[in-house]
Amino acid sequence: MSKENILIINCGSSSLKFAVINPRTGEEFINGIGERLGSPESFIRWKFEGTKDRKDLDNGAHDAAVETLLHLLEEKGLKDSIAAVGHRVVHGGETFTKSSLVDADVMKAIEDNTHLAPLHTPANLIGIKAAQKHFPELPMSVVFDTSFHQTMPEKAYIYATPYKFYKEKGLRRYGMHGTSYRFVTEQVCEQLNMDVNNSKLVIAHLGNGASAAAILNGESVDTTMGLTPLEGLVMGTRSGNIDPNVFSFLNKTYGYSLEEITDILNKKSGLLGISELSNDCRAIEEACAEGNKQAQLAMDVFCYVLAKQLAGLAVATGGVDALAFTGGIGENSDQIRGKVVEALSFLGFELDQDKNLAARFGSEGVITSDNSKATAIVVATNEELMIAKDTAALIA
Repeated sequence: MSKENILIINCGSSSLKFAVINPRTGEEFINGIGERLGSPESFIRWKFEGTKDRKDLDNGAHDAAVETLLHLLEEKGLKDSIAAVGHRVVHGGETFTKSSLVDADVMKAIEDNTHLAPLHTPANLIGIKAAQKHFPELPMSVVFDTSFHQTMPEKAYIYATPYKFYKEKGLRRYGMHGTSYRFVTEQVCEQLNMDVNNSKLVIAHLGNGASAAAILNGESVDTTMGLTPLEGLVMGTRSGNIDPNVFSFLNKTYGYSLEEITDILNKKSGLLGISELSNDCRAIEEACAEGNKQAQLAMDVFCYVLAKQLAGLAVATGGVDALAFTGGIGENSDQIRGKVVEALSFLGFELDQDKNLAARFGSEGVITSDNSKATAIVVATNEELMIAKDTAALIA
């Protein structure tokens, strides 16, 4: 096996996702995740050649997970095929407009932006340092969720707060899911035979975390997430847009602290909060079919807010050539896609229900009718492949 594969590492506060990918062919040799890291229940599980396996880590944290990953790659004969390690980093602030090779200056710049993503950046840095320790011979790259959105104009990213907060502390909208948007933009234009430099796209990346973006001629001009991933759409457990005075209301009414309210809006709201049932879209849809009114309300709110914000993003692009759905929900929920496309019929979308039903479980394709004035399409995202391609380009 030639030395051209890329090891992808994506660290969360108590998790570590990984994959080994050939950036040229897109072939994925192994993938897995370490979960509950740092706790007595920590473990790592993986899929290799169609077989799933698992190993307990016995209180192991990120360093132990990366060390176990190293041994696993040696055992599977993959270690010598790896040319570099690509890391996903959530927030690059205004410092990073593209992916970068890791060096001391890059590490310091990431650390300097920690205040913009205090829940994510420390874990990202832990993953990079652990990989440097156990793979010292390999070059490493960092690919930022925020960098793709650095093309947004000021009018799209400036909050209507005192301007000094932006000048002094970088308070502005940054957006997330940029790696996914880059990949899906390329795929939409390729599949629809469109010139990316003459295209108006609106893309909905829908999963437990959800956002949407306006892509004009291949560049992001607006997106729904802001300083943090909390802004924008209704999500699995996140509230999305709310009145900022909700913080004061919940504090005075229930006595919740700032930290408790932040936790509620991030982890106990969204589909879970409204339905009081689950944050899993599949469970919500099943409950709707059984007549659960709160589940139906959760679905209605999710779809209404999504359609409303997608229509708003069309202002940024000056029209829509194509609307793309991606992410776990976007790729699999024909119900949500159907509701949203029908709500956007005034923009020229005409749903083809048979095509919509067919575009599930790994199947992509156009879901609007042949007579539709605008096109809606389902595209499977692949952030890991995008990271692998970026990393390969950087080391080349």
